[in-house]
Amino acid sequence: MARLSRPGATRRSWGCAAAFLLLLLTVQAAQKADFSGDSTAATINHSLTLLQRLQELLQNGNGSDSVLRVRSAASDEPKVFHTHQLLLSLQSEVFESLLRNQSVVTLYEPPETAALFEKFIRYLYCGGVSILLHQAIPMHQLASKYRVWGLQRGVAEYMRTHLASESSQGHVVGWYHYAVRVGDAALQESCLQFLAWNLSAVLGSAEWGSVSVELLLLLLERSDLVLHSELELYTAVEGWLSHRQPEAPVAERVLRSIRYPMIAPSQLFRLQAQSAVLARHRAAVQDLLFQAFQFHAASPLHFAKYFDVNCSMFLPRNYLAPSWGSQWVITNPARDDRSTSFQTQLGPSSHDAGKRVTWNVLFSPRWLPVSLRPVYSDSVAGAIQPVRIEDGRPRLVITPAMSSPDFAGVSFQKTVLVGVRQQGRVLVKHAYSFHQSSDEAADFLAHADLQKRTSEYLIDNSLHLHIIIKPVYHSLIKVKK
Repeated sequence: MARLSRPGATRRSWGCAAAFLLLLLTVQAAQKADFSGDSTAATINHSLTLLQRLQELLQNGNGSDSVLRVRSAASDEPKVFHTHQLLLSLQSEVFESLLRNQSVVTLYEPPETAALFEKFIRYLYCGGVSILLHQAIPMHQLASKYRVWGLQRGVAEYMRTHLASESSQGHVVGWYHYAVRVGDAALQESCLQFLAWNLSAVLGSAEWGSVSVELLLLLLERSDLVLHSELELYTAVEGWLSHRQPEAPVAERVLRSIRYPMIAPSQLFRLQAQSAVLARHRAAVQDLLFQAFQFHAASPLHFAKYFDVNCSMFLPRNYLAPSWGSQWVITNPARDDRSTSFQTQLGPSSHDAGKRVTWNVLFSPRWLPVSLRPVYSDSVAGAIQPVRIEDGRPRLVITPAMSSPDFAGVSFQKTVLVGVRQQGRVLVKHAYSFHQSSDEAADFLAHADLQKRTSEYLIDNSLHLHIIIKPVYHSLIKVKK
C-alpha cells in the first residue's frame, strides 16, 4: 500500500498529472491543425501510450495525493484506492467537492456497486469501461451518484441497445423498473416498446413474475401487444395473479383489462368452468363475459346498434395466429419485386368466423418516388436522367383482392412486423402500422440498407415479415341510450 503523500509529493503528483494533460492537449491540437496542404506534415499520435501511463498511475499508486476507502456491508475490510485528485475532479464534481479539504475519504456503497468501484475508477482515468448486462444498473447508479454524466449517458445507451440480449433471468423488466425510479423517460419507453412487441417471449420467461402492477396495467392498455392470441395473454395474467396474489381491487382491474370479445366462445366457456382466478373474481367481470357472448352471438351490425364498439375492448391486438395474418420470408430482398397472397377472417366475431378476406401483397426493394423516376429529354434523343439503385427505397403494398357487402361496418388496420436476429434470437424490433385508407406505410424500412448482407433487418440474407390484419367494427347507426 502506498504511503500518503507529503506536501512535496503532492506538488510532484500535480505536476505529473498536469504534464500528462498538457501532452494530451498538445496531441489533440496537433491532430486538428491545418497544415495548409503541406505534403511533409504528419500527425504523431501517442495517445494510447498516454492512456496506458494513466492506468499505471492508478494501478501502482505513483504520485497519489488522495485515498478512497470504499466500505460495503458485504465485507469487513474496505477497498482502498490510491488516486489523484486532479483526475477525479476533472470527471466528477462530487469528487471535486469531497477532496477539496481532505485527502482521505471513506465512501459507503451497497455490495453491487462496491463490486464495480474499481471499474468505475478506471473509467475516470482512461475514459472507457466494459460491462455486462447484470452490471448495467449498478454502474449507472455509480455514474449518477458521483455525477459522471458521460458514463451515465453511455450506460443508458448500452441498456437501450441491449434490450434483446439474452440473459438467464431476463433483464428488460428490471431495467424498466429502474428507469422509472431514476426518471429516465427514454430508457423507460424503449423497455416498454420492447416488452410490447416481444410479449410472447416475456410471458414464458422467469422475469414475467417480477412485472409490477403498474407495468402490467400499462401493457394491458396497449393495442400493439404482439402475441399469439388473447387467450395466451389471459393464461399469462392468470399465472401472474396466482403468483403475486394482489389485493382484490388490483386483481379485478387486471382481469377487466382482458379483451374477452377477442376470445372464442368455446374458450370462454372453458375458462368459466376451469379457471380458479376467474371463479374467485367472477362478479367483477361477469358483465364483460356476458357482453362478449352477446358480441359473438349477434351480427356485428346488429350488436353495434346497442353497444359502443368503438372502444379498446373490441379492438384486436397484434395477434400472430393464422386467422389474423401471415408470415412472409423474402429471400434476397434487394434483388427483385415479390408478391404473395393470404386470407384472414373477416372479423373477430363468431358471426364472421366463416367469412374470409383475400389480401394481395407486393414488395419492391427499389421503388422510386415520382420525383426520382426517369424523365425523357428532347435535347438528346432518347436521353433520360440517370437513376441509381440507391435512389429507390423498399415498398410494401397491401390491398384486398375483393370487395363485399360484408365489409360494411368493418375497417382494416394493417401492421407489418420486421423480425431481426439479436444474440441468437429472432425478435420484433420494427413495426409499421397503417389504416385501410392507405395501401402502404410511408416510412416502411426507410432507413434499411437491404443491399448489405450485414444489415440488421436481414436474417441469413432474408427479410422476415409478419403481416397482421386487424378488423375493426364501427357503428353505422347511433347507439341507443
